Amino acid sequence: MTERLPPRAIALLPLLLFLLIFLGSGIYYTAIGTDFAFYQIKAPVAILPAIILAVLLARDTLNRTLEAFVAGVGDSNIITMALVFLLAGAFATVTEAIGGVAATVNMGLSFIPSAFVLPGLFLIAAFISTAMGTSMGTIGALAPVALGFAEATGLSIPLAMGAIIGGAMAGDNLSIISDTTIAATRTQGVSMRDKFKLNLLIALPAMVLTLILLFILGDTTVEPVIADYQLLLVLPYVAVLVLALSGLNVLAVLMTGIVLSGLTGLFIADKYSVATWGGDIYRGFEGMLEIMVLSMFIGGLSAIMKREGGLDWVRERIQRIAGAIGKTGKRTGEAAIAALVSITNLFVANNTVAIIISGSVARELAEDYEVDRRRSASLLDIFSCVIQGLIPYGAQILLAGSLASISPLALVGQVYYCWLLAAMAIAAIIFGFPKPKPASN
Repeated sequence: MTERLPPRAIALLPLLLFLLIFLGSGIYYTAIGTDFAFYQIKAPVAILPAIILAVLLARDTLNRTLEAFVAGVGDSNIITMALVFLLAGAFATVTEAIGGVAATVNMGLSFIPSAFVLPGLFLIAAFISTAMGTSMGTIGALAPVALGFAEATGLSIPLAMGAIIGGAMAGDNLSIISDTTIAATRTQGVSMRDKFKLNLLIALPAMVLTLILLFILGDTTVEPVIADYQLLLVLPYVAVLVLALSGLNVLAVLMTGIVLSGLTGLFIADKYSVATWGGDIYRGFEGMLEIMVLSMFIGGLSAIMKREGGLDWVRERIQRIAGAIGKTGKRTGEAAIAALVSITNLFVANNTVAIIISGSVARELAEDYEVDRRRSASLLDIFSCVIQGLIPYGAQILLAGSLASISPLALVGQVYYCWLLAAMAIAAIIFGFPKPKPASN
């Protein structure tokens, strides 16, 4: 049913076709001056030719290929992602409708100088994501607030969203309860604590540089108008953040937020009824339809490419290149591990899945090139985090873009933390820092 076929490069062609159609059409419509250029051909439609091509290129029967596609769509990671999309959309819509977003922004501006808004958003997102162990729930909870801050202060909306995404990816990468940490440490056979220590030494400089950059970029001449606000309208957000920090499942956190926001609206907001509440929830669902369908299609397409040997071909080529270079030192092995998980993540668009797929080969590379397995676990998590936070068809950018109603490509260049983390990680490989302490028996 799900056995893999021999490796071949052509199995990767469907995803390249999707990117050509999606990015190419957006660039074309931008060049001719069309508004909302990247929305002229919707991403879920642009991926359909890629799915058809994947089926046509498949070496197995039509039924078995479609079974693999459906299994990919129904993967637990994909379904969880889809539910997060729906609940995040509903939570954002309901809280905005009752005035909760505006109240939260006005309360925040009454305490935080506008120049500190972007660094503050980044730190809050990093803190919450570290506690929750998920970037998706963090983005779903904070993106509406970031949008409100940007509109009130005149800041760039993509920049504000980029601060949230960067903070969310930082927390996801560092959290000891995140799926990526669990996958990286288990595949490499190391403790979460040891991996966290190495991660932090690379990630902390990137975080500090990000804060400095966001402070500089967040200096705005627009003096925000701080309106009066009702403290009760802020409580649903406070409750969501507290529950997130408690470690409650992200789906339960968002569902609780929807309920609390709706009840608050019924008691406080004028003319807010149960019917209005229900309509707002459904409008939130509708707003997430595009990215939910796209994520499910990407999951199915990735499953076909994996089964057809596309990802195995990538792994073989990286191992072959590393072998051709020869066992010249740890840097070769570390670079091979970084390249392996990065390329895999580009094709599966899920950092946890990319780590799981790459984990066994990464461990072999670590052994062959005498790379400390604590180090290989750290590199797996870091580079998957970098790629996941930057690809325009990844769940994090898609969610933030949908909540802010902006093109995913407008966000790629604004996630400064992921770019700086990539630079720090590459420097760590080149210069060999930090050096893991000898493992204790």
